Amino acid sequence: MPNTSNTDSTPAPEYAPTSVRLFGADPNSIVDGPGLRYAVFVQGCTHACPGCHNPESWDAQGGIETSLDAIMQDIHNNGLVHDVTLSGGEPFEQPQACAELASRIKAEGYGLWVFTGYLYEDLLKRTQDETPEAAAIAKLLNAADVLIDGPFVESLKSLDLKWRGSSNQRIIDMQATRNTGKIVEWSQPSFTPPKPASW
Repeated sequence: MPNTSNTDSTPAPEYAPTSVRLFGADPNSIVDGPGLRYAVFVQGCTHACPGCHNPESWDAQGGIETSLDAIMQDIHNNGLVHDVTLSGGEPFEQPQACAELASRIKAEGYGLWVFTGYLYEDLLKRTQDETPEAAAIAKLLNAADVLIDGPFVESLKSLDLKWRGSSNQRIIDMQATRNTGKIVEWSQPSFTPPKPASW
């Protein structure tokens, strides 16, 4: 499996986008990953999964064109969040804008989860093309700490699942996956409070 952590041979995007088309945002999300997060929902999705909870986000011409500066300022304004989730819609259908946003998010020290209806393996194949879009896909994959991949399948829906809609979707630990060259699913770190010295 290719390692997307090294994209030196992939041509860089020809320009750095300054805006992205948004469906909306939730500055205080607790359902799009662990902890309190800022969730960005981009506009446009060709998957059109039956039972999708955001069908209004499908139309690529809908939503509102929003500057990346404005999004970053809104994230900064919320001093309680340390992590951001990029969802949709479909982030990989605006790869250059989403890659630029993801790069800014990571440069400022935020953790980043990305949701996609595509399979990780299929996205990796698309990074092999020598196009600006391929470079942007690689850049977005490289920025993600965790990738939730796969389409929503209504027959596999379960309310018992955390941070995904159907059981076919994977929660991928991207750093471990890049390091090992094989898909490693993310598991939530356990936390044991330290024992007080007086005990």
